[in-house]
Amino acid sequence: MTRWDRGDEMGSVRWAFRCGSWTPNRTEWLFASRCVQKEEKNRIGEFEFAKDAKSAMAGRLLLRRFVCERMGIPWSEVRLERTPRGKPYLASPPKASSDRAWSFNISHQGDYAVLAAEQGMQVGVDIMKNTMPGSKSVPDFFRIMTRQFTAYEWSVIQSAGSEHQQLAVFYRHWALKESFIKAIGTGLGFNLQRVEFHLSTEPLMQGQVLRQTKMHLDEEEEDWLFEESLLDADHHVAVALGPADTPGSSPPSSSRPPPSFTLLSFDDLITAASPLTEEDPAYWENFKSKAEAPQRRRERHAPT
Repeated sequence: MTRWDRGDEMGSVRWAFRCGSWTPNRTEWLFASRCVQKEEKNRIGEFEFAKDAKSAMAGRLLLRRFVCERMGIPWSEVRLERTPRGKPYLASPPKASSDRAWSFNISHQGDYAVLAAEQGMQVGVDIMKNTMPGSKSVPDFFRIMTRQFTAYEWSVIQSAGSEHQQLAVFYRHWALKESFIKAIGTGLGFNLQRVEFHLSTEPLMQGQVLRQTKMHLDEEEEDWLFEESLLDADHHVAVALGPADTPGSSPPSSSRPPPSFTLLSFDDLITAASPLTEEDPAYWENFKSKAEAPQRRRERHAPT
């Protein structure tokens, strides 16, 4: 376990796992597949590419470790479900007052899977890798995405400097919007131009967490907190924290220092794991036959 900062005291958890450098052997992959619910195992097995299967598996293991370790539910009794819009939730959560109830969310993109959890608040997390947009030029890519941002946000993105810097600010805005959408569980039907972000004037740097960014919803500033950090030079993470979805809930407080992400190893992910199903040797053969990623997925780093 690499400790950028544990960040899991006072009802906060921030964990990351580097899927991009994970090359599971037969024993690891089969054990991991036995430690997730059967329907999730089957869903993961249907991915065409190993990169996506590894990210999805890591996400499920992060969730199960969190519920087991922080909510005190034995691994074998953890039952995770999805809302109609795909947000994971615990089917039978332990009883807790609204200010102590946990909310959690995961994201995986690029080389990482991440989990954020908080007591007494709504939480959403999104990670984005700063890459060139495949076969399209940056201006063409921006034109396709025009309707996802407000005029003010586009002015900030396109005044950032070089194409590399513009992409970094673009992905920063995108992660912020996605973290909010995931926190409220709205999904794809939400008009992203309803939310407008006003970024902190302080530069985002590795090893620190920014909390100064403000969000306007329908042109009104909202009492939400947004934590922004860099896992490395190419991966930006945004965590959205809002009042619990219960009457009388207080807005999130910025009085305590923001937690940083802790980088977990595979051994960390399975430290409390126990198998739920029998070993399935064909599952390894299925995984081994997958290409790592599609040929057309040109995840080129943006030139500096």
